Amino acid sequence: MSEFALDHINEVITAVAIKSGRNSADIKLIGVTKTMESEAIVRLVAEGVTSLGENRVQDFLPKYEALRPNEPEWHFIGHLQRNKVKFIIDKVAMIHSLDSLALANEINKRAEQVRKVMDVLIEVNIGDEESKHGVCPTKALGLAREILPLKNIRLQGLMCIAPFVENPEDNRQYFKNMRKLLVDINNCSPHNLRELSMGMSGDYAIAIEEGATMVRIGTALVR
Repeated sequence: MSEFALDHINEVITAVAIKSGRNSADIKLIGVTKTMESEAIVRLVAEGVTSLGENRVQDFLPKYEALRPNEPEWHFIGHLQRNKVKFIIDKVAMIHSLDSLALANEINKRAEQVRKVMDVLIEVNIGDEESKHGVCPTKALGLAREILPLKNIRLQGLMCIAPFVENPEDNRQYFKNMRKLLVDINNCSPHNLRELSMGMSGDYAIAIEEGATMVRIGTALVR
C-alpha cells in the first residue's frame, strides 16, 4: 500500500469538481513539502505529484537539489523576503506570496537578470489576521495595477491562507470573497486573472466548490 493518500485526494478533487460543474483537470494539486524529507518527496513525485510547494527558502534549496533529476514543478508558497528572491528566481515556476510593490520590484529585477518572466500570485490576507502576511483585500487591486509596468512579472491570480477552523464550512465565505475579488480586479484592470490558490488539507473541498484552481495539500497526503 502507498504511504500517501494520493488516490483518495484525487478522488475527492474529481468528485467535488463534478459536483460543481467543473473539470478536475483544471484544478492543480500542489503537494506541500514543508514537513517532508527529500527521500519522501522523491517517492511522492514517483507516485504522480508533479507540482510541489515549499514555504521556506532555506528548506527549499536542499530539496530542490535532491529532486533535480525528476524535474518537478516547484511553487514557492511561503512568505518571501526580498533578500531571498535571488536564491529561488531561476528555480520555481510560480511565487504565490507577492504582498508588496517592493517585493514585486525585486522579483522583476531578479527575473530580468535570468531572462525569465516570473508567474506570481498576490497573497491576500482574506481573514484580516495579524499573524498572517498578505495585502488586505481593499489593497489588492491597487497592487495589481502597480505591477502592470513590470515586464518580467506575470500576475496570474490570487492566493490566500484561510483562518484555521474546526469546521471547514466556516471558511466558505472567505473563499467566496476571494473569488469575488478576482472578478473585481479583472473588471477594473487590464488583467485577466485565472488562478485562485486557496484551500489546504482541512478545507480544500470547500475551496474547490468556491472556485479554487490550485489546492495546497501537505498533511492530508500522508497516511
